[in-house]
Amino acid sequence: MVEGGVPFPLLSDAGGRVGSIYGVYDETAGVDIRGRFLIDPDFNIRAMEVLTPEVGRNVAELIRQVKAFQHVVATGEVTPSGWQPGKPTLTPGPELAGKVWKVWKPDQAF
Repeated sequence: MVEGGVPFPLLSDAGGRVGSIYGVYDETAGVDIRGRFLIDPDFNIRAMEVLTPEVGRNVAELIRQVKAFQHVVATGEVTPSGWQPGKPTLTPGPELAGKVWKVWKPDQAF
């Protein structure tokens, strides 16, 4: 890794082959538009976000989502919107359906 670089591999997509597969290649402009995909170790897409070039992505939200997916896999619990490590989670099941608002308040996540 180069000093000041990122600790993970980056992909260059000259020609848009990968972007075409993921639906983010703009053929007219000849470039990939901003796409972010969270892919689990089994190669399943767990989350994706596509933005036009004039709006940047939120790296803090990306990191929060990675932590949330790791927590879900490790515990079987589910994480509500805005969840942060150490904050309340939910236990999935039929008794929770339609009643999330009774057991979780949005301000609990922050």
